[in-house]
Amino acid sequence: MKHSHFFKIITISSILSLALCLSSCKEKKENGETQKITEKITEKIEELKTDKENKKTADSESGKKSDENKKTDTAKSETTTKSNQKSIAVFVPGIIADSPIYAMLADGVKSAVNKYNEGKDKADRAEVYILEAGTNQAEWSKKITALAAQQKYDVIISSNPSLPDLVVPIVKQFPNQKFILLDAELKGNKNIFTICYNQYEQAFLTGYIGGLMSKSHKMALIAAQEYPVMNNILLPYFEKGGKEANKKTTVDFRVVGNWYDANKGAVLADSVIENGVDVILPICGGASQGVINSAVNHKVYVTWFDNNGFEKAPGTIISSSILKQKEMASIATENYLSGLTAWGNADMVGVSDGFVDFVQDDPLYIQTVPANIRNKMKKMVDSIRSGNYKVK
Repeated sequence: MKHSHFFKIITISSILSLALCLSSCKEKKENGETQKITEKITEKIEELKTDKENKKTADSESGKKSDENKKTDTAKSETTTKSNQKSIAVFVPGIIADSPIYAMLADGVKSAVNKYNEGKDKADRAEVYILEAGTNQAEWSKKITALAAQQKYDVIISSNPSLPDLVVPIVKQFPNQKFILLDAELKGNKNIFTICYNQYEQAFLTGYIGGLMSKSHKMALIAAQEYPVMNNILLPYFEKGGKEANKKTTVDFRVVGNWYDANKGAVLADSVIENGVDVILPICGGASQGVINSAVNHKVYVTWFDNNGFEKAPGTIISSSILKQKEMASIATENYLSGLTAWGNADMVGVSDGFVDFVQDDPLYIQTVPANIRNKMKKMVDSIRSGNYKVK
């Protein structure tokens, strides 16, 4: 504003000077002087006009640059704000309502995120999205790939022994995507961190009490599907635990074909019971309810996996070998949010760490299992926890 006023003063002053000069020239009428003076003053006025126009152009360009700088600063600010946010997706390979192990996964992640967000501004809080992929395992690969393809989640957290094979191709396609996988094992991939529960111990303890409780020395494992952990760990170590209790113990193995068909589960249970089986371990998701119904009807026993299941069928369920999935999911999430995840590592936790356990204080366990067998179970659990007995 000061510069514009200055130019106005100069312009008016110049015009007055011109007028006075012309007046003076008329009176003097000197040879050729009037014309020369007029030309010089006219040139001066044109220079002043040009300077004024140049000043306006410069001010306009300066204003545009200032606006552009403001927009750039705003964009940088928004980018910075966005980069402070952490986005986590929980991929549930099943349905939470039908699977306690997945309910514990989701609860553990949410608990850690809620703790992390306490006292933080909205821009600095972590966000959680949960996707239930359903019980059709054939669709899991497509759904978890689609989740990663959105490229909006810093890490995808899940839990299932089959997941490493599904996510390795994904990190090749999306090299910035990170995965934390519980109940799974894969070492050496810088985008993946896994935590494997010592299911050698879990299956062994389940088989051990089954062998102690069986009168026919015949047990069965009814699985949803066959997969490496099932074939190489759960089935053989369930049998090994049974034989540790009684060398005559045998195990019948049946497969439902999916994680939800309770009718098929009941049919398979009926079949093995007819063959003399009196203790069954179901690892088949929603189909397990069919196994329980059959066991109740035939008055045989059921051993339970992953969470406390005594209330599902009091008097029928004789054991619960549990995984502390909620606690593990919470710890893994807290470590990620704190930048402590050991990418590429494959950790294993078991009885001695407190993340695999055998429930001994539930009243239904005490009511159902005789004292002498409970004492044998306590001795075995304590031996494994102390390291005196190695499950191999």
